[in-house]
Amino acid sequence: MRLWALGMIFGLLAMTPSSPASAQHCSPARFAEAGYIVCTVDPAAEDLRLFWQGPEGAPYKHFMNLGAALADQDERLVFAMNAGMYLPDFTPSGLYVENGEELRPLNTISIEAEPAKTPNFYKKPNGVFFLSEAGAGVMTTEAFEASRPPVRYATQSGPMLVIDGELHPALIPGSTDRTRRSGVGVCEDGKVRLAISEDDVNFHDFARLFRDELKCSNALFLDGGNGTGLYDPSIRRRDVSWHGGFGPMIGLVE
Repeated sequence: MRLWALGMIFGLLAMTPSSPASAQHCSPARFAEAGYIVCTVDPAAEDLRLFWQGPEGAPYKHFMNLGAALADQDERLVFAMNAGMYLPDFTPSGLYVENGEELRPLNTISIEAEPAKTPNFYKKPNGVFFLSEAGAGVMTTEAFEASRPPVRYATQSGPMLVIDGELHPALIPGSTDRTRRSGVGVCEDGKVRLAISEDDVNFHDFARLFRDELKCSNALFLDGGNGTGLYDPSIRRRDVSWHGGFGPMIGLVE
């Protein structure tokens, strides 16, 4: 009986979340026969930020490193996700703004090649996700360059998934190019929705998730394959990148 009681205690401890109770932001969803985790944030009321480097200038690379750095400041990382493509040294591939400081410039390079041979970042139009005093937004790179809105945080990636309610014109229904994917959208209620697929999905179905299910008029692809990752202790997710780490990350802080 004593051993049984001890086993019950340890079982309950294992089931207890490792962080204080708070509203659930990430939850499972299904769309077009694929599973997803969708995280929802109200940028007007919650502290959503982008992260790349620690105080010493080295990339965080891992969600646990970011969480520990925030804990040292008496803050808590509620959840986090990869936030855009990056170079082998974990430098963002395009524009990156943190705390109002532009750390990487807007990347307007075009690659003239067959679509299948063009890296995802350069499949035009690509775009920028940003957070400003006015709220969150997703714009094509061309629109962002033309307007240059003042932003607190920004990350550039590509391709765009949804542009003013329309799917990116290059996305192919029924494409066999399927992998795990992550993305971000700004939706009709002004909320930010981040999604990461649990199954391999093609670009077209992933874009439809944002437009048709999540009601996001603009959405941006963040990364795919081993570049995707989610951290959310409340649902027991602490993903590790098989690339040795992540570049930019997006996280909700309390």
